[in-house]
Amino acid sequence: MTNACLFSGGKDSTLALHKAMELGVKIDLLITMKSANKESYMFHYPNIDLTRLQAEALGITHVFGATEGKKEEELKDLEDVLKRNNVKTLVTGATFSKYQADRINAIAKKLQIEHIAPLWHIEPLEELHEISDSFNAIITSVSAEGLNLSLLGKRIDGRVIEELIEANRKHGINLVFEGGEAETFVLDAPLFKKSIEVEKAHVEGKGMNGAYLIDKARLVEKR
Repeated sequence: MTNACLFSGGKDSTLALHKAMELGVKIDLLITMKSANKESYMFHYPNIDLTRLQAEALGITHVFGATEGKKEEELKDLEDVLKRNNVKTLVTGATFSKYQADRINAIAKKLQIEHIAPLWHIEPLEELHEISDSFNAIITSVSAEGLNLSLLGKRIDGRVIEELIEANRKHGINLVFEGGEAETFVLDAPLFKKSIEVEKAHVEGKGMNGAYLIDKARLVEKR
């Protein structure tokens, strides 16, 4: 039987992984769902292939699960991956999305899997400050009024948090991006044995919709 983490490489799944391991849950497997649909309701899209580098940095076995990313059908694809890997415990980075949590919980109940969501209803600023203090997480997509392309590629730090607070005040964005306002990618974290260095990247999009796409990256020794 396997203890797995549903791993997108973003701040939420990476922080959830860390918190679960702090609670004594030994994670044997990282599962990354690779969606063919940029607008997937459940799964991240930008830079998803690079989760293999994060897994190597963590020293945890990693598998991809393929999905067309069609609404509701993508849940069956996740279910198949969980069954194929004999998962008994699943850690996810769910924070506030009832849509996602309800569907993961339904799959977990069906397969008799324990679902652990260490970030569920976490105080948003608490999470952002923990990410800022202990992680190197960059913003890799934006898609909401109040955000713009200038945020792409930026590390979540005190200055970016202030920008997000202002966007929340003016436009009501979810500070941890649970509404799809933005996506992130973790370059370094406390459990990483090496860091990820971006060697080449480019930005696509305009206005308040865009993505930071990493063309080339490598693992480097921690400084």
